[in-house]
Amino acid sequence: MATRIVAITGSYRAGGITESAVEAVLAGAREGGAETSTIRLLDRHIEFCTNCRACTQEAGDRRGACPQQDDLAAILAEVEAADAIVLGAPVNFFNVTAVFRRFLERLAGYAYWPWGRPGPAFRTQRPAKKAVLVSSLAAPGFLLPFATGAPRALKLAAKVMGARSVGNLWIGFSAGAPHQRLSAKAMARARALGRKLA
Repeated sequence: MATRIVAITGSYRAGGITESAVEAVLAGAREGGAETSTIRLLDRHIEFCTNCRACTQEAGDRRGACPQQDDLAAILAEVEAADAIVLGAPVNFFNVTAVFRRFLERLAGYAYWPWGRPGPAFRTQRPAKKAVLVSSLAAPGFLLPFATGAPRALKLAAKVMGARSVGNLWIGFSAGAPHQRLSAKAMARARALGRKLA
């Protein structure tokens, strides 16, 4: 059976650097025989978390259900059925975009935190899925893990959804032109990461 890979992108620009890099990761995975799909968060209806904590109250390994009626449950069902995930979000004001952050906050159901307990516990203790993390910024790429919160946000999202990072792609100088293209070097690295997931 082919490996199933789901990508989630939190970019504001369709076909921009981050989305192009995520697509290159998926192309590499398809070269390895994987089946792939992409969830573009900007195209989905995802409400803000109201911090009601209803999703964190029920004990067990399964994700707690959110009472809000939107696309989140369907998105997470796709992720849970996948063997691997790709998470991509560009840096916007020193962290992931607000659309990705909104999605991240809605992952609270992957924690068990009953009233009266001082802090949450992740429901998934041993991540079984693989993940590749992708981000881009206007500054040099090597600064991304030191000067922004994007890597931490992407790693946290992967972890709570039951995945461990097997590679990342931090792309620098991504805002030099209105319609900048992914470099050949970044494209090759993205495809190699995709083959690692397949």
